[in-house]
Amino acid sequence: MEMDHGHKRVFSRLGSAPSQSVESQNQKVCFHWRAGRCNRNPCLFRHEELPHNSNNIMPSMKRFDDRSNGNGFNQNNKYIRGKPSNPNPASNVNLHPPSKWGRGGHNGGGFPRVTQIDKVCKYWMMGKCNYGDACKFQHQWFTSDSFSFLTQLTGHTKAITSIAFPLGSAKLYSGSKDESVRVWDCETGQCTGVINLGSEIGCMISEGPWIFVGIQNAVKAWNTQTTTDLTLNGPVGLVYSLVVGNGMLFAGTHDGNILAWKAGTNDFEPAAALQGHSLAVISLVVGANRLYSGSMDHTIKVWDLETLSCIQTLTEHTSVVMSVLCWEQFLLSCSLDKTIKVWAATDSGNLEVTYTHKEENGLLALCGMHDTEAKPVLICPCNDNTVRLYDLPSFNERGKIYSKEEIRSTQIGPGGLFFTGDGTGELKVWKCTDKATSSSATAS
Repeated sequence: MEMDHGHKRVFSRLGSAPSQSVESQNQKVCFHWRAGRCNRNPCLFRHEELPHNSNNIMPSMKRFDDRSNGNGFNQNNKYIRGKPSNPNPASNVNLHPPSKWGRGGHNGGGFPRVTQIDKVCKYWMMGKCNYGDACKFQHQWFTSDSFSFLTQLTGHTKAITSIAFPLGSAKLYSGSKDESVRVWDCETGQCTGVINLGSEIGCMISEGPWIFVGIQNAVKAWNTQTTTDLTLNGPVGLVYSLVVGNGMLFAGTHDGNILAWKAGTNDFEPAAALQGHSLAVISLVVGANRLYSGSMDHTIKVWDLETLSCIQTLTEHTSVVMSVLCWEQFLLSCSLDKTIKVWAATDSGNLEVTYTHKEENGLLALCGMHDTEAKPVLICPCNDNTVRLYDLPSFNERGKIYSKEEIRSTQIGPGGLFFTGDGTGELKVWKCTDKATSSSATAS
C-alpha cells in the first residue's frame, strides 16, 4: 500500500527570487517526513501537518441532523414492503429534497479532503514495520469512535462471498469461494459445521427458517427447522443474487435471467423466468411491491411483482451495478463507476436520480443498519480494500474499516452487530458502540 505523493521537489536556481525565510520554510511540511523516511535532525521543514484554519477546505463532519423522519431501515433490516408513504402528487415534491441528501460537507457529492495518511501500513500488516508509533500509516484495522471490533472467525481459505444471519437464530452462516458453507455458534464463535457443496458459493440469504444458497447451475434450499434439503434446478451458470418477495424466491443468474419459484408448504415450484438483462444479474432487492435488479450490463430493471413484467429500465450508471437497496421510499444503488445513486419516484411513478454520491473507488455492496441512537447508517465496501460507514441522509462519514483484501460481503445482526467477509476468507464481527474499545485497535 504505497502512498502516491504526487510531489516533485523544486530547487531555486541562482539568481532567482529571494530565498524564503526560515519562518516561511517552517510553514511547509517535509516531503520526506510524509513518506516516513526523513533522516534530517534538525529538519528545516515541519514534521507535522499544518493546522486547519478558516480557509481549510476539509468539510465539517456533522452528525445526521434528523431533518428526515429518521426511520431508517426497519428492524432486522427487512426491506419495507407496500406503497411509498407519500403516494399523492402533491407530496412527490418531497421525494426530491436536495437539502436532505448529501448535506455533510461533501460539496454536492465531491470527495472530502484529508491531510492525514489513511492507508494501512503494509509492513504492519505483515508484522514487520520498524517505525512503530512513529509510522505515518495506519496501524489499526479501522478508524471510528462509533463502532468496535469484537472477534474474527477463521476457517475459510478463499474469499467470503455471502453471510446470512437467520432471524431469531443463534447460528451465523458464511459462504465462500472455497466451495463450503460454514455454520458458526454465535455464543462461542466456534465453527459447528462445514457443508461442502462442490461449487463456489455465489450468494446466500435467509428467510424465515430457510437458508438459500446460490451455486453453479442450482439453488440449494435448507429448512433449519425440518432439516429439509432441496435442490432447485434451472439456473445457467453461477447464481449471484437471491431475494424473496410476494411468496416467491428470485435468483439472478450468470446468463442475465431472473428465475422465480413459488413457495409451497415445504417445496418450491418453478413459476417464471424474467428476461431482459443482457449480462449477469448481480443484485436483487424487493420493495414497494417491486423487484429491482442490478446487472453487469450497467442497468437496473424495475419489475412489477404481480405481473412479473419489466416496467422501467434505469441507465444512469456507467459500469457494473453491484448492489441495490431499498431505504424508506428511496432506492439506493452502487456501481463500479464510483458512485452511489439515490432514486425517488416522480409524479408518473418512474424513478429518477435525486442525489449522486461520488467515491474515489468503485463500490462493491450496500448494507443498512441502525446505530445505538436508532439513526440509519449505510455500510459501503469499496474496491480499495476499505469499508466506508455513512450517516444517512447526510452521507457524513463516521468511520472506515481496512482489510487485507476487498470486502464483498456484509450482513447485519441483532443488537448493533454487523459482519464483514473479505477476499482472504477472514470473517470479522463488529458492533456499534458509543465509544470504541481500546483493544479493537490491535484487532488482527
